[in-house]
Amino acid sequence: MKKLLFSLCCFAGIWILGSCDKYQSYADQVKLERNAINQYIAKHGIRVISENDFVANGEKTDTSKNEFVVFESSGIYLQIIDKGCGKKIADGERTDVLCRFTEWNLLKDTVQLSSFLPAFAAMVDKMSVTNTSGTFTGAFTGGSGLMYQAYQRSSGTSVPSGWLTPLSYISIGRPSADGEKVARVRVIVPHDKGHGAAMSGVTPFLYEITYEKGK
Repeated sequence: MKKLLFSLCCFAGIWILGSCDKYQSYADQVKLERNAINQYIAKHGIRVISENDFVANGEKTDTSKNEFVVFESSGIYLQIIDKGCGKKIADGERTDVLCRFTEWNLLKDTVQLSSFLPAFAAMVDKMSVTNTSGTFTGAFTGGSGLMYQAYQRSSGTSVPSGWLTPLSYISIGRPSADGEKVARVRVIVPHDKGHGAAMSGVTPFLYEITYEKGK
């Protein structure tokens, strides 16, 4: 497992480094990022809705129409697949949240990491999250999660802000009855809202993430 993880983390790093041409200016790299995001949206028939429409729809996205809401201030796109059981993290509350995810590199149009794969199923990322007047902060804890293991050198324990954005709109709980599910989202994260390697490589990522209340 350690050898497999090391190989996968190296592979992730190579993809990111490979996406960054030393002869390109930062402005050029940002244009490439924007183009990659737009191409993904067009290729997959994503219907982008505004924040106003999102709020008017009860903070929901219609997955049958492949809707994503765009947050203009951050450039993040969010699709809520399932709002989840339990309740939202309240103002002033700190709680542990367990996450599984798949990470797509949008510059390379390929899956880079996934803790949904059987080989990495035990590597659930645990983060300690605090809601302070609607602003969420978080840190990875435990040290064994796939996201943390893959990017600890560039990000330390910091949780990417793109992972925290959905927390304003989903519930965090643990299924205890038939029909209950954990929260699940898809989120397009531009480089400046991602992990350290995304920032340095000016690389946008798409994530599918589940959020579950920690034990």
